[in-house]
Amino acid sequence: MEKNNNTLFGRGNYLWMAIGGVVILLGILLMAGGKSNDPAVFTDAEIYSMRRITLAPILIVGGLLIEVYAIMKKV
Repeated sequence: MEKNNNTLFGRGNYLWMAIGGVVILLGILLMAGGKSNDPAVFTDAEIYSMRRITLAPILIVGGLLIEVYAIMKKV
């Protein structure tokens, strides 16, 4: 018997989608936080750190590009 494979995405597509999702989640987790013990104190070094302003958005955009690649990749 011949197996009929009419799926829209293959296993490789789902693998790339999962990788993209993990990269996006990592970017969101790196951007989160910044809670201070004293709410009246504003620590700009913590809020405006390189991790939150540069690294996390690059990871999120990179994850979105991986998702686009996963969707456009031929089965």
